[in-house]
Amino acid sequence: MQYRLFVPPGYDASQKYPIVLWLHGAAGRGSDNFSQLSGGNFAGSHLWTTPENQAKYHAFVLAPQVDVTKGWAHPHTNTPPVAIRLALEILDTVDQKYSIDRAREYVAGQSMGGEGVWAALSIAPPRFAAAIALCGYGDAYMTPRVAKVPVWIFQGEADPVVAVSRARAWVAELREADGAPKYTEYPGIGHNAWDVAFKEPELVAWLFSHQLGGAK
Repeated sequence: MQYRLFVPPGYDASQKYPIVLWLHGAAGRGSDNFSQLSGGNFAGSHLWTTPENQAKYHAFVLAPQVDVTKGWAHPHTNTPPVAIRLALEILDTVDQKYSIDRAREYVAGQSMGGEGVWAALSIAPPRFAAAIALCGYGDAYMTPRVAKVPVWIFQGEADPVVAVSRARAWVAELREADGAPKYTEYPGIGHNAWDVAFKEPELVAWLFSHQLGGAK
C-alpha cells in the first residue's frame, strides 16, 4: 500500500506529536500515490497541514491509498477489511519511526473512507482518541466497539449516494448504545458534504481537544 506522510516543519524527536490518519473516498483510489490528496480529497487531507493549524497543533498526517479495485471496508471488496489492516500497519511503522503521541491519534475519512473510519475504530477500538466520518457508516456488529469513541458525523440531507435515512439510523444506533456522536446534517447538500464540513470553524479544535484518558 502506497502512502504519503506529512511531517510537521521543525520536527523535534524530543517532543510528542499528534497524527491524523486520512482515509480517502472512492475517487482517491489508484496507484499514483496522489489522488488520495487531490480533487475531492484535497480538503480532508490538507486541512491539518495549513500554517495556522500547524502552528497550533503540529500534527502529522498519514494518507494511504487503496488500489483501484479495492475499498477500505465492507460493503466494498475487502471482507474482512484488509486495506484498513494495512493502513494500521503503516501507522504502526510511523509510530515506531517518529515521536508520535499515542494518546492523540485520530482518524478521518469521507464516503468510502467514512466507512473505513468505522472499520478502523472497530478493529482497534482503544487506539483512536476521536474521529471524523463523512457520508459513510458502519454495521451493527461494530456498535459495541465504536459507540463510545468521540466521532463527529457529517451527512448531506440530499445525498443521492448514501441516504440520509442511513445516517440518522446509524446515529440513533450509536446513541442507543450509550454513545454520544456529534451529528451535523446539511439541508439541501448532496454527497459532497465535505465541501462544507471541512470549513466548519470548530472542527479542527474539536478533534484535537480529545486524547485517550480524557480531554486535554
